[in-house]
Amino acid sequence: MSLKITKECINCGACELECPNKAIYEGGKNWSLSDGTSIKNLFIYNKGKKIYKDKKYKYLSKKKYYIVKEKCTECIGFFKYPQCASVCPVDCCIKDKKNKESIKELLLKQKLLHPNT
Repeated sequence: MSLKITKECINCGACELECPNKAIYEGGKNWSLSDGTSIKNLFIYNKGKKIYKDKKYKYLSKKKYYIVKEKCTECIGFFKYPQCASVCPVDCCIKDKKNKESIKELLLKQKLLHPNT
């Protein structure tokens, strides 16, 4: 499953710098699949939802940092543990139980986002 940032976030930005998928954004900033990835074309996520690599999508939070579930792999394929959670001073980077994914699904997502790794 992907991670999420809880309301306890103090907006320090430590998590954003550590994410290998650039899945973490500052509140109020729009996001894109191509930010920090080497994705080639169309990315098709669960249930056939199509997300285009260069399209800018509206921010998910206006005031605090947020994690884009379509880009979060819990650092699988890069590190043993989620880097955002390991650097967060208030422990607000937690697993999103509403977005369950297997290790196999997370690895597939990582390969889609970074096909050259």
